[in-house]
Amino acid sequence: MLEQIVEPLVMWYDKNQRILPWRGGRDAYNIWISEIMLQQTRVEAVKPYFYRFKARLPKIEDLASCPEDRLLKLWEGLGYYNRVRNMQKAAIQVVEKYDGKLPDDYELLKSLPGIGNYTAGAIASIAYGIPVPAVDGNVLRVITRMTEDDGDIMKQSVRNRVQAELMKVMPVEDPGTFNQALMELGAVICVPNGIPHCEACPIADCCKAKEDGKTENYPVKGKAKARRLEKHTILLIQDGSRIALHKRPSKGLLAGLYEFPNLGGYMSEKQALEQVKSYGLTPLRIQPLPKAKHIFSHVEWDMIGYAVQVSELDHPPDEKMLFVEVEQTEKDFPVPKAYAAYAGYVNLRLGQYPVNNN
Repeated sequence: MLEQIVEPLVMWYDKNQRILPWRGGRDAYNIWISEIMLQQTRVEAVKPYFYRFKARLPKIEDLASCPEDRLLKLWEGLGYYNRVRNMQKAAIQVVEKYDGKLPDDYELLKSLPGIGNYTAGAIASIAYGIPVPAVDGNVLRVITRMTEDDGDIMKQSVRNRVQAELMKVMPVEDPGTFNQALMELGAVICVPNGIPHCEACPIADCCKAKEDGKTENYPVKGKAKARRLEKHTILLIQDGSRIALHKRPSKGLLAGLYEFPNLGGYMSEKQALEQVKSYGLTPLRIQPLPKAKHIFSHVEWDMIGYAVQVSELDHPPDEKMLFVEVEQTEKDFPVPKAYAAYAGYVNLRLGQYPVNNN
């Protein structure tokens, strides 16, 4: 069955592919950046990040040597920051071992930090014409519907099985186009969370799930582990036009990023004021802010907030706390989108504005 899909799928892709900034060439660095950015992130959201990242870090050597704060600022708003940390680790290895060129070898690509089967397959096939599959969520959805495979796609054994089946039919000539066509079909036709557009599918005649009227039954995905719920109190402390920022630890959730002071549990106004005083600050007024929520992969933050105006200071009261102008924060300090609901109260814009080149 899978042998029958290669030609019609490639022909459909040739006429219907979306114009995307990382397509239209075989630059391995471009492909790598885009594939890492696209993990857990929508295409439209990725476009401005891709342009900005390439403008600031046009070569792998630039990525390898980029200071951490600037690198995280470039990624601000994309989330899953370990993705870009691993990219930098991989870039350093590529510079040291491969003269700044991503290796044209599938197994060597997989040996680099943050590059698994899928990303290695995408780079190897699209950039270097190596006939290996690139199995992402879109591809899993297409293939499990076509074959009515009821295996749990969260299990590596099922992903390996799909990859092995595709390996048998990978075209030797231009395997990258075939892989991109499969991904594109899953992104725009055989869509998730809704009714697939089978009437526009170039390989609908090969699909068992369509034939049996069971497309909604596939793919099968096991229940995710329940997220841990955490309560937090966020303090927006302002000293005139400056806002208080605190750098998170170098390990753990949101490692190395800057945040508004974040305290465990829900605090009353009185407790929040006492906390501000404990920083050596003099609160002038306090305003409760609405509740907010942010969902990570394994934890959910339920937050309340307070905007606290304090008397102006010549020096920060705590070496771990910075008072920074909003404009400077937007340029230089990476703040995760977990705080987006509160950033607006201090006119701080996250994740979409130019980054300082200095």
